Amino acid sequence: MTSATKTTVVGGGSWGTTVAHLLANNTQTTQWARNAETVDQINNEHVNGRYLDGFSLNPSLRATSSLEEAVSDAEVLVMGVPSSAFRETLKNVRPYLSANVPIISLAKGLELGTNKRMTEIIDDELPGHPVGVLSGPNLAKEILAGDAAASALAMTDDNTAEELRKLFTSRLFRIYTNSDVVGCEIAGALKNVIAIAAGMADGLGAGDNTKALVITRGLAEITRLGVALGGNPLTFSGLAGAGDLIATCMSKQSRNRHVGQRIGEGLTIDEIVAEMNQVAEGIKTTKVAFELAVEHQVEMPITAQMFNACHQNRLASECYTGLLRPDRSRELHGIE
Repeated sequence: MTSATKTTVVGGGSWGTTVAHLLANNTQTTQWARNAETVDQINNEHVNGRYLDGFSLNPSLRATSSLEEAVSDAEVLVMGVPSSAFRETLKNVRPYLSANVPIISLAKGLELGTNKRMTEIIDDELPGHPVGVLSGPNLAKEILAGDAAASALAMTDDNTAEELRKLFTSRLFRIYTNSDVVGCEIAGALKNVIAIAAGMADGLGAGDNTKALVITRGLAEITRLGVALGGNPLTFSGLAGAGDLIATCMSKQSRNRHVGQRIGEGLTIDEIVAEMNQVAEGIKTTKVAFELAVEHQVEMPITAQMFNACHQNRLASECYTGLLRPDRSRELHGIE
């Protein structure tokens, strides 16, 4: 693949826009956004004022609100829509997408109802396409500000992954390939659940020791479930695992950490969602993760308490008391 490769990013949010900006440095890139004002801003002002106010985008990036125009000549398709809209958007893409075009997911969530990962949904709706996921500690505004960052590109086909890696890589954005699609997707989705718990620690006024406890035991939970689903345990110590978890749990830019903080401060989920203008995937993912833990008989006490907080109207203080109870005495139980 070369700079002439036509790449399309579907989604007009902060991360989709940032990835489109990065791709535009290396290849012909079109971004699809539903909002006409966003399309106009990207094309004429080279900004996305709704989600990334104050940050300039690559002037060669072109946007459109026509899915047919965006997708019909795409040679690489990047899906940057939330998990809740993922399947429906793929159905809309299907009439226009050529055969064998690689499809890369940016979504860090799981589908309610089916409990499926995004690459599984791609296989459902667009079978036969090479699929993968880009996942890592990637806060959009820091990347646009020029801070160094890295991500894992997970695909089962190493040759395709290596070719795509070149499209995403820039001087300050490093890409590593990984063949563990399952592990990278599970890590990316479940880190949002643990970030809610970490934010709750902030909202309740807990100290850094407590927050570190939540993060590390949260990583153990993510790893246990990921391994049970077929992931490589080493993946969870990498960029898509520990790297993304640390960034999401610690950063004030993190939507999911913000949700947890506001729960700790006494707000309800409905009140928190009403005050946000972006999707916090962790709220819905707590339900899916809890169901997967029960199905696969994996101990996930932090996840269970975040499910209680987000979906059972349990008080933050009550949930936090519950999640601090030890699950096992052996630190590496379920991972060794």
